[in-house]
Amino acid sequence: MRIVAVLELKGVTKQFGGLTAVSEVDLKIEKNQICSLIGPNGAGKTTVFNIITGVYQVTKGDIFFEGRSICGCAPYKIVDMGIARTYQNIRLFNNLSVEDNVKIGMHNSIHCGLFSGILRLPRYWKEEKTAHERALELLSIFDMQDLAGVKAGSLPYGAQRRLEIVRALGTNPSLLLLDEPAAGMNPSETAELMENIVKIRDTFQIAILLIEHDMNLVMGICEGICVLNFGQIIAKGTPCLLYTSDAADD
Repeated sequence: MRIVAVLELKGVTKQFGGLTAVSEVDLKIEKNQICSLIGPNGAGKTTVFNIITGVYQVTKGDIFFEGRSICGCAPYKIVDMGIARTYQNIRLFNNLSVEDNVKIGMHNSIHCGLFSGILRLPRYWKEEKTAHERALELLSIFDMQDLAGVKAGSLPYGAQRRLEIVRALGTNPSLLLLDEPAAGMNPSETAELMENIVKIRDTFQIAILLIEHDMNLVMGICEGICVLNFGQIIAKGTPCLLYTSDAADD
C-alpha cells in the first residue's frame, strides 16, 4: 500500500514578471515529520510558504496535500483542508484578548448560526462553552491559560510568537507551517520552543514545516532539512547527512 505524503511539491516555480523567485522546487513532507526549510534571507523560503497556502499561485508545477492537488485553491479553502501557518511578522489582533485570538483560529469548527448567536439561544452558549474550554486547552501547551483575558498586544514579544502558534493550532491542522518561530527569542525561550514543537507534533499527530535561521533548533528537532538559495534547492536530507556532507567538504 502506497503511503501518501502530507505535502508534496513537484517542480514548483513562481515568477514575478521577469524575476524567478522559486525554481523547480521538489519537496515532500511525510505524516508526523518535522522538517525545515533553510537558507539566506531572500532565498525564497517565505515565497514557498505563500505558494503552499494559496497566497501566490504557481507559475509552473503542482502542489499536493494528502494526495490532492491544491493549486488554484483560495487560502481559506486551504485552511479548511488542514494547512495552518504563522508569519514572519506577527499578525495578531492586538486589541482582542488572548483567548479571542485563539477562537478566531477556531472559527471553522464553531457551528453556531447567526440566529442562535443574535438571540443567545442554548446552542450558542453550548458552542461558546466548548470554544472556551478548547482555547484554554490549546493555551496550556505554552502555559498561557492564565493570560486568556489579557490583550494580545500587551504580551511580551516571545509570548506573542507563541500565541500565533496556538491560534494556528486552533484550525485543527494536519500540517503546520512555522515562519521563523524562534525569531527574537532568547536561548532559554528557544530551548522551550524546541520542546513544545516536538510536543505539538506528538500530541496532535501532525506534520510541521518550519523556516528558521537558528541552526541549533533546526539540527536539534528536524528530521529533514531542505536548503534553498536563489529560489533553488541546493541540498536536502537528514541533519546527520547534511552535517556529514558539510564536514567532508571542509
